[in-house]
Amino acid sequence: MKKVKRIAAGMFISMVILGCGGCGRPDFHYTQTIYVGVSYYDQSDIYLNELLDCFKEKMQKIESEERKISVTIQGAGGSQRTQDDQVKEMIDGGCNVLCVNLVDRTDPSEIIDLARENQIPIIFFNREPVAQDMEQWEQLYYVGAKAEESGTMQGELAADAIKANPQIDRNKDGKIQYVVLEGEPGHQDTIIRTENAVEALKAQGVELEKLSYGLANWNRAQAENRMSQMISQYQTKIELVLANNDEMALGAMDAYEKLNYTESTLPLFFGIDGTDVGLKAVKDSRLAGTVYNDKEGQAQAMAELAEALVTGEGMENMDFENGKYVYLPYEKVTKEQLE
Repeated sequence: MKKVKRIAAGMFISMVILGCGGCGRPDFHYTQTIYVGVSYYDQSDIYLNELLDCFKEKMQKIESEERKISVTIQGAGGSQRTQDDQVKEMIDGGCNVLCVNLVDRTDPSEIIDLARENQIPIIFFNREPVAQDMEQWEQLYYVGAKAEESGTMQGELAADAIKANPQIDRNKDGKIQYVVLEGEPGHQDTIIRTENAVEALKAQGVELEKLSYGLANWNRAQAENRMSQMISQYQTKIELVLANNDEMALGAMDAYEKLNYTESTLPLFFGIDGTDVGLKAVKDSRLAGTVYNDKEGQAQAMAELAEALVTGEGMENMDFENGKYVYLPYEKVTKEQLE
């Protein structure tokens, strides 16, 4: 048996020449390897961990005798420099397609330069780069969802709940006193989710009074801390908590539980993402609602796009907007839908 290896156009193709028992001619068996290098902003992010678990499953389903799959996943611990180094390491290691969830969506230049120099296409996911950066090279793509949809849906969920339960306005002043738990400062999902949720509530005729907000960096423990501070200041005046993601909504609930507030004095809590724990909280009536961020659909799109970029087959089947973007829709989730 004789084995010949060839590396071409950023793809690993191994050609194995197999004996053919008496026929005097060799059979050629081609095995193509799709080697995906994945770097995401922080390994503590629950939603991204669930999305990447789905992604690994989708990639495994692509594997066959003719097509081998290798996926390397690294968390950057919130450091853009670390992420830049990870991408370089994965390119040096032979990856032929990159999936990157940026630490800093405004600073992808080094990653793009590295990929372009080595002709390795990039699928950005979950954190959409600035539009001008996406135009730096034709081999840059994005898979995710439109943040404005999630904020609007969260506001609509909250408005429906308030209209159905007028007792939420505990002080009977005709306004809903609310607080917001936000993700990272400057992150597009933080800004857009918050603005659109509030605008949707107002569009539904709900009078609002903003009491405060807290930056909690998508993190449950930080959200608990920020919520505890707001509770100490406003006591039972808080009637509604809007959180930019489920983890922060759960952190807010943790704060109330530790302070032993009774159910009648609790505000309504709303999240976004539809993580496993978030959906359970909705089913258990602890979270009034969430907005499902389709991790299965995004994982499927990432896997199909990664395969198409390496093999050159199937790009025509991708549902692109503007030739580069794949957006999956959000979905409202209430307890009734989970029963």
